[in-house]
Amino acid sequence: MSSYPIKTVVVLVQENRSFDHMLGWMRSLNPEINGVTGTESNPLSTTDPNSNRIYFGDRSEHVDPDPGHSFQAIYEQLFGVKWEVSSSSSSTANKIPTMEGFAQQAESEQKGLSDTVMNGFKPESVPVYKELVSEFAVFDRWFASVPASTQPNRLFVHSATSHGAISNDTKKLIEGFPQKTIFESLDEDGYSFGIYFQYPPSTLFYRY
Repeated sequence: MSSYPIKTVVVLVQENRSFDHMLGWMRSLNPEINGVTGTESNPLSTTDPNSNRIYFGDRSEHVDPDPGHSFQAIYEQLFGVKWEVSSSSSSTANKIPTMEGFAQQAESEQKGLSDTVMNGFKPESVPVYKELVSEFAVFDRWFASVPASTQPNRLFVHSATSHGAISNDTKKLIEGFPQKTIFESLDEDGYSFGIYFQYPPSTLFYRY
């Protein structure tokens, strides 16, 4: 086996959070980071031209409850219209993602949640991230593999596809997904690996 300078790769998978929410205000440490300025805003209603707009702030703390992150909720966040209305009128391919629906969708989940989603963390509020950003490289952007909830994205992490899943479909998760995982490829090539998890491990959702 060839010798490489990299001996170990660690992939840490955490819950769904946007770049701006976690790292947007790191721009204050390094202006080259494509973060936020506080001029970004969303209307409370995308259909009301006189709607109040909520500007992005730096007051994030513990976020509970979670903002909507189903396929349908994300559709509204990106396109500014509800899934039921838009999907019946025309195809997504003809729509422009205005990114104006985050506050509206959050407010439909719970009153006041719009203010929560339109805030990110100050660097000093997330000191571990602050240190990592100060010492190492940071990607300017990141995107979900599929605009949907947790398990479809974790399926992508382990196998580069969700096999068409766009939700945490309990029946399909229990049955298991058929695609090959990166762990099988590592094993075939003679590499060792370890899986550390908080229950349930997403790697259980495959047929072996």
